[in-house]
Amino acid sequence: MLKIEILGTGCKKCQQLEANAKQAVATLDLAAEVLHITDPVEIAMRGVMSTPALVINGAVVTTGKVLNADQIQPLLMA
Repeated sequence: MLKIEILGTGCKKCQQLEANAKQAVATLDLAAEVLHITDPVEIAMRGVMSTPALVINGAVVTTGKVLNADQIQPLLMA
């Protein structure tokens, strides 16, 4: 099962990235857990300086961008 995390303080961009990630998971019919990490200390500990960030299975794949579902899908398949 994939573990997808959205790192961000809960702003509109962070919420949109979370929704897009969930849409990508649903479109691909994958088993995935989607979490939203809002703790600034936890975000900083991962080396993320620009939010929102998308983390897949522990690897930060994007920062500071709101990817749409079509852009997220290939990242989930990698």
